[in-house]
Amino acid sequence: MLSGSLALITRHPIPSIVTVIMILKISNFLPLLLLWYLHSCWVATDMAQMKCWKWGRRSTTPSECSSEIQDGCIFVTFLSCHPLKLILRWLIFLIFLNIGYSSKEPDVEGEALIDLIKALNDSNNQITDWNDHFVSPCFSWSHVTCRNGHVIALSLGSKGFSGMLSPSITKVKFLVSLELQNNNLSGVLPDYLANLTLLQNLNLANNKFNGSIPVTWGDLSSLKHLILRGNHLSGTIPDSITNISGLTELDLSSNDLSGRIPVELFSILSFKYLAVSTRKSKLGAVVTSASCGAILLLSVGAMFAYRNHYVNKIKHDIFVDVAGEDDRKISFGQLRRFSLRELQLATDNFSESNLIGQGGFGKVYRGVLSDNTKVAVKRLTDYYSPGGEAAFQREVQLISVAVHRNLLRLIGFCTTSSEKILVYPFMQNLSVAYRLRDLKPGEKGLDWPTRKRVAFGAAHGLEYLHEHCNPKIIHRDLKAANILLDDDFEPVLGDFGLAKLVDSKLTHVTTQVRGTMGHIAPEYLSTGKSSEKTDVFGYGITLLELVTGQRAIDFSRLEEEEDVLLLDHIKKLQRENRLDDIVDRNLKTYDTIEVETIVQVALLCTQSSPEDRPTMAEVVEMLRGVGLAQRWAEWEQLEEVRNREFSLASHNFTWAEESTHDPEAIQLSRAR
Repeated sequence: MLSGSLALITRHPIPSIVTVIMILKISNFLPLLLLWYLHSCWVATDMAQMKCWKWGRRSTTPSECSSEIQDGCIFVTFLSCHPLKLILRWLIFLIFLNIGYSSKEPDVEGEALIDLIKALNDSNNQITDWNDHFVSPCFSWSHVTCRNGHVIALSLGSKGFSGMLSPSITKVKFLVSLELQNNNLSGVLPDYLANLTLLQNLNLANNKFNGSIPVTWGDLSSLKHLILRGNHLSGTIPDSITNISGLTELDLSSNDLSGRIPVELFSILSFKYLAVSTRKSKLGAVVTSASCGAILLLSVGAMFAYRNHYVNKIKHDIFVDVAGEDDRKISFGQLRRFSLRELQLATDNFSESNLIGQGGFGKVYRGVLSDNTKVAVKRLTDYYSPGGEAAFQREVQLISVAVHRNLLRLIGFCTTSSEKILVYPFMQNLSVAYRLRDLKPGEKGLDWPTRKRVAFGAAHGLEYLHEHCNPKIIHRDLKAANILLDDDFEPVLGDFGLAKLVDSKLTHVTTQVRGTMGHIAPEYLSTGKSSEKTDVFGYGITLLELVTGQRAIDFSRLEEEEDVLLLDHIKKLQRENRLDDIVDRNLKTYDTIEVETIVQVALLCTQSSPEDRPTMAEVVEMLRGVGLAQRWAEWEQLEEVRNREFSLASHNFTWAEESTHDPEAIQLSRAR
């Protein structure tokens, strides 16, 4: 076939151009076009003699050549008087020889990409020009970038893929960038990606990957950008990530990861960029971790001391302003410092038309940033801290490192001599309280599966604050109005960060009583001492809100009974076995057993003695039915005793009836 093609080209130089172009489309061998153009010019001007060469043997007649062509003779023309033309034609022959052999081998990278696109499940037919004929993907395939004949980048974000990754991707050995963000890919993150040793950019954000981050990914020594936000990842962050010395961006936000970002990741930072001062600051994100912890703060402090000869004056804050090109960004709840002017523009100068909530801590405004991001701007009032601005920033820092899928993420803050402002993402579906009681005509309420999901999500969020943050965080005002709903009606706890933090060596903290009447635990109301069990009580009341749709305190009940408090009302109905009267009338369908389970958990959480209440970790298990039966039997036996012992201690306070629009706590007076 090779000899015949060459003979045809030699005899017919003009049609041969078409043949060459066809070959070029397969081989992408552009230099051949120029060579054949020169060859055709010579042949057209001087056809003198025909020779046939068969592996060094020359025949003398064309007829002999014709027979020899059948068994592999290479038929060429040349002018014996011009050696340069002979060299040129032999060069063309060698190129054809290379084409003849290479065309018989499949394109390994092309085959790998075909396997990949099949595994990704392109049901929307977004990729239509990738074919399985092993034509080089570097020739005309979309979303593919090549260098030196090898695929180095795949840009496949936002294509609606719903499949999984394929091991065949490892055959694309020169891959530098892999972008698959904003799809619906699922499965675990594969170990085999560690074989892509040249990979510098890996973006798998906003998919449905689950499981943990593979330990083997620490072998990705060339990696600079690792973006995994917005998946369903769990487990701890592997220490092997510290092996990636060139990593400049690590985004693990909006997952269910736990543990700490290894301290070694901070060791190559230029610490002059960690000061608050804007004169030399470049790093555009706050370096935070998911540990909520003191270990990170102590480690940063130790490294500050170690590198003191690089920095003349270092503060204990790690907030910075302006993004730099080469600096490390770790987006584990990425924090931003806003200027007051930015937030004034975002909220139309804090216009009352943008007011969406008001409470004891201040007002909350709807805002739109310059990049069209919708935010909730919490403008604090009467904020006072003996430590001044530095203390405020440290408190904000501790809020920001509490990262969990059921906690409202802090975007940033603003602090001036007269303003203290926090910025959160805007929750389009507002709060649970709004969806329970204040819907506008045509708006969607909460069905039973959604209410059950809220119960579990709030429990997980509180458990994280109590068990996985160091120092632990006490919410102190958990209620339906402080549980917000994202676009998918997933619950996130808000307003948890402004409460005082509890040192791990203490069992309680004495502070100013803040909370909402009906949600405040008896011991907190009478002594001003809060603990994790204070939050457990508030969670129990919130469960009753979910089941009944009613407020924690409602004076309208005085018309029919003496029970103003929702808790007392439910206990009465429970004693009378009137479960149907407990359930919200707006619920058309519900699971009776599930309702009974949640009511039982709620009553266990709202026992008058904090020692009798379960921990949030135990609450999570009881919601699943583990250990509930035994504890409920004990509760029933002791309920009569508790009723006699229960009484609210005298306590001076000011309060207002709860407003479901208030995402802030109602501030009470100081405890005696």
